Amino acid sequence: MTMLQIELPDSTAQAARAAGLLTPQALDRLLTEALRRREAANSLLSIADRVATAGIAPMTMEEINAEVKAARNERGPLN
Repeated sequence: MTMLQIELPDSTAQAARAAGLLTPQALDRLLTEALRRREAANSLLSIADRVATAGIAPMTMEEINAEVKAARNERGPLN
């Protein structure tokens, strides 16, 4: 385990503590999720670079919406 010490404005620390966000478990979840989002963003940017290099035309909003709808239909209804 690694111990971290951070400095926050008092108001931020008080609000985070009141919301239960300063526990080791909550901080682990927050940091894990932030890392996952960063990895997803980097992956998306990498794909965008490859698409631009390949000269593939951008999709229209209608095409994007159709792809999203197809992916959602493929996954099925949310439980």
